[in-house]
Amino acid sequence: MPHDESFQPSLTSVPLVSVAVNAALASIKILAGFFGNSYALIADGIESTADIVTSLVVWGGLRVSVAPADERHPYGYGKAEALSGIVASLALLAAAGMIAIQSVREILTPHHLPHWSTLLVLVLVVATKMILARWMGSIGAEAESTSVQADAWHHWADALTSIAAFVGIAIGLIGGPGYEPADDWAALIACGVIVFSGLNLLRMAVRELLDAAPAKEFEQKVRDLASGVEGVQALDKCRIRKSGTQYFVELHIEVDGQATVQEGHDIGGKVRSILRNSPLRIADAYAAPRAVGSFFPSGLTARRKCSAVT
Repeated sequence: MPHDESFQPSLTSVPLVSVAVNAALASIKILAGFFGNSYALIADGIESTADIVTSLVVWGGLRVSVAPADERHPYGYGKAEALSGIVASLALLAAAGMIAIQSVREILTPHHLPHWSTLLVLVLVVATKMILARWMGSIGAEAESTSVQADAWHHWADALTSIAAFVGIAIGLIGGPGYEPADDWAALIACGVIVFSGLNLLRMAVRELLDAAPAKEFEQKVRDLASGVEGVQALDKCRIRKSGTQYFVELHIEVDGQATVQEGHDIGGKVRSILRNSPLRIADAYAAPRAVGSFFPSGLTARRKCSAVT
C-alpha cells in the first residue's frame, strides 16, 4: 500500500502522546485537588487516569488495524480501529455518567469552597487539553480515524468539565457561603455536551463496522478517477467499504464491445492502479469490465481478480 507508509506511524503514535499528557495532568489535578480542597479536581484527576487506559486501547486498535492482510483476513485488520473507537466512545459516555453522578452527590452534600489556587490549575488544564484535543481532532479527521477522534473528544470533555469547574469555583468564591455547589451544577450541564458527542462518535464507529457507504462526495471522486482511465466508456456499480483508515472499492466498468478479454483485463488493471495510487487511501480495488455493444449476452462480464494481500 504505497501511499500509506509515512502516514500510519504518525497516526499510531498519537494516542501515546495522549497517554503522556493524561498521566502528567492526572498527577497535577489530584495534588491540586487535595491541597486546594476541591473534590471535583480529585475526581477529574482520577477520570484522567481512566483516559490513559482508553488511549492505550485506541493505540492497540490502531496497531492491529495497520497489520498486513493475510490468508485468514484478506481485507486486513482495519475493523480493529472501529472496535477501539466503540470502546473509546463508550468510555466517554461512562465518564459523563460518572461526572454527572458525582456532581449530583456534591450538590446534595454540603462542602467547603475550594481554594482560589485551584483556578490557576484549571487554566493550565483547559489550555493543555484544548491544544491536545485540536491536534488529535485534526489528525483523526484527516485520517478519518473514528478511534482517534473519540480520544480527542475525551480531551474536549476534560476541557469542558474543567471550564465548568472554573466558572463554578469562581462564582462560589465571589458569592461566598451558599454558592459551594456552583461548580457541580456547571459540570452537570457540561455532561450533556459530552453525552451528545459520545453518542455521535459511537454512531460513526457502528456505521463503519456495518460497512455503511461513505459520503457521496467520496464516491464521486472514485468515479471521476475511474472514468478518466483510457478505455473506460462508462461506470455501472460502485461499492465502497471503509476498513480502518482505508477503503476497498468494487467497480463495474463498461468497455468497448470490440475489445478482447485481455484488453478488458488490462483496462481493469489500469483502473485498479490509478485508484490505489491516488490520495484517497484506497487499499485495493476490484474492476469488473463489461463489453458493451458486442454480440455477447448483456450479462457476460470479464472479471479481474484483485487480491487484497499486497
